[in-house]
Order: sequence, then structure tokens, then C-alpha cells
Amino acid sequence: MDIFTNLFIVVVVVIWLALVYWTYSDAKRRIADRFLVGCAAAGALFPFVGSLVYLIVRPPEFLEDVRERDLEIAAAEARLHSAGGGTCSHCDEPIEKDFLRCPSCLRKLREPCNSCSKPLEPEWRICPYCESETAAVAGAPSGAAARRKRPAAAGSKRQTPAGGAARKASNKRSNDESRPARRAENDAISETSPADDSVSDSVQTD
Repeated sequence: MDIFTNLFIVVVVVIWLALVYWTYSDAKRRIADRFLVGCAAAGALFPFVGSLVYLIVRPPEFLEDVRERDLEIAAAEARLHSAGGGTCSHCDEPIEKDFLRCPSCLRKLREPCNSCSKPLEPEWRICPYCESETAAVAGAPSGAAARRKRPAAAGSKRQTPAGGAARKASNKRSNDESRPARRAENDAISETSPADDSVSDSVQTD
């Protein structure tokens, strides 16, 4: 009888120690807080009762399962945002990709196409649905027009020296035409000067 009693006691002690180890290892896989893991292991030191209480109140999921679920949820949200419109940049409310205005904060999100009224992104230069230019591109001058304006401006700059030369030539021509008149005036003045001298001499003799 003593042998069977001792053997029974040994079996009970082994089961109790196994329950303590199982409680500690299971709590470590289910609980992130180390203090709570230690409390669960300390409670398991009470034979059989502590392990039974832990079995009732333990978290239902492992930490690895929780992390995997969070990753799956994040991936699903990313796929949803890429497939749809994502969230509004002003109020973070979910929107669709074809929304022109946020229904929550009423902010302008996209501009409609002038031809097909499809929503356009701000950085688009052409409508991908009807191949028409956006309002920003249509309002800006084209490259060919800009190139035509540049040579015109350069031509106007080049013509300015020619205009100066023309003005110089016209001034020279007017000076040449006025020279004979000036000479005639000088000759008339020189002819009248001897008569004035003779009149002054006669007045002196008298």
C-alpha cells in the first residue's frame, strides 16, 4: 500500500508541475504583458485550482493569430483603398474614385472633363476617357505658339537697329537739304554788310 500511495503522490505532483508549466507557456503565447503572465503562473501554483481558473479567464486567441488578423485587415484596407477612392485628404472619410466633391466636408476633390464629364485628377493633362485636353492644358499656350512668339519677339528686336539707321539717314538727308538755304542766307547777309558800312561812313563825314 505504501508503494501505491507514494506512486500516486508522485503522479499528482508531476501532473501539478505539468499544469504549472502549461499555464505559464500558454499564458506567454496569449498575453503580451509579462506581469500578467507571471500572475497566471503564480496562480497555477495552487494545485489544480489555479490552472482551472486560468483556463476559464484566459484570452481566446494567440498573439500570433492576432498579428496575422491585423495584417490581413491592413492588407484588405489597402486593397480597398486602391480599388476605390480611398479617404478624403481633409476629413479622412471614405470616398469613391469617381467623387467630384467629398460628401462629408464638401471639399472639391476633382474637376470634371469638359467633354465627357468624367472625374479628372489634378495632375492629368489629358482625359483618359475621351482623349480631350484638360482645362489647364487648354488654357495654357501650346509649344508651337510659344515658339512662334519667340521668333517674332527676336525679329522685333533685330529690326530696332535698322529703324535707328533709317532715322539717321533721314536726319542726314534733311541736313543736306537745309545747307543751300543756309548758304543763301549767309550770302545775303554778306551783301548787305558793305552797304551798311558805306552809310555809316557818310554819316560820319557829315
